[in-house]
Amino acid sequence: MSSFQLSNKSAILVTGAGGFLGKFVVNKLQEQGFETIYTPTRKDYDLREQADVRLLFQELKPDAVIHLAAVVGGIGANQNHPGQFCYENLIMGTLLLEEARNAGVSKFVTVGTICSYPKFTPVPFREEDLWNGYPEETNAPYGIAKKALLALGQGYRAEYDFNAIYLMPVNLYGPGDNFDPHSSHVIPALIKKCIDAMESKQVELEIWGDGTPTREFLHAGDAAEAIVLALKHYNDGEPTNIGSGSEISIRDLTSMIARLTGFKGNFKFDSSKPNGQPRRALETSKAKERFGFEAKIDLESGLRSTIEWYRSQRPAFAARD
Repeated sequence: MSSFQLSNKSAILVTGAGGFLGKFVVNKLQEQGFETIYTPTRKDYDLREQADVRLLFQELKPDAVIHLAAVVGGIGANQNHPGQFCYENLIMGTLLLEEARNAGVSKFVTVGTICSYPKFTPVPFREEDLWNGYPEETNAPYGIAKKALLALGQGYRAEYDFNAIYLMPVNLYGPGDNFDPHSSHVIPALIKKCIDAMESKQVELEIWGDGTPTREFLHAGDAAEAIVLALKHYNDGEPTNIGSGSEISIRDLTSMIARLTGFKGNFKFDSSKPNGQPRRALETSKAKERFGFEAKIDLESGLRSTIEWYRSQRPAFAARD
């Protein structure tokens, strides 16, 4: 298989470009001088409909695709919408891969999820352990849908010589994150809880789970850097972890966010609520070896900038509520 040779004239399609990670990826592509970056929305093309996806490739004719569009959320959202999360993520990725192949696209980057790993994967997670068990139950439908796209891309690589690669970012955060309490992930949820509590003079906050699970977090700016590096330099069919290499417990994360926001109250950990996966941390050496990616933004610095961004946006959020 010939490697994809990028130039600043190459046309790049970014699905989900208006989303949290998508905005960082588009900015990174612009910084690196790409002149043609397509960022269609659902109003332009519904990625769940084959006719729309086929029309997208006929009209835009991209040289490469970065597939970020996804239906995502925290534990609660995954529990409430397992069918939707599985179907929509699976159908979007499947249709995009098939129509990209038919259209002669030179390279396809699928951005998967760490949720695809088995529930009790040995830490740090290594790519070769991806198929060694069933994912954690609360987000398994989403994780399995994404993992199926890895298998499909590998199948297209073997049968059609189609250059599909697959990246697995760990939990992302950063300015512009989703702060909707119904669908947000842990970092924006905790930031909002702490700041809301200070404004309403609450002295105790309830946190889902017992605080013992660990997570690894990656700033979305670092994730965008990894994705663009892989687009330019990685042409292997094997999946690749994208992470920071740093693990923290939910209890310690909660304490850090409280300190950075200035919340001085107490936390009540509700062990009747699900913990999610017990531990989550990645082996990240493959990304460094294969395409030179290393995370640069440490967690505390990234949290400070995220908190500052959220505080600056609170008047706008309040106006929409």
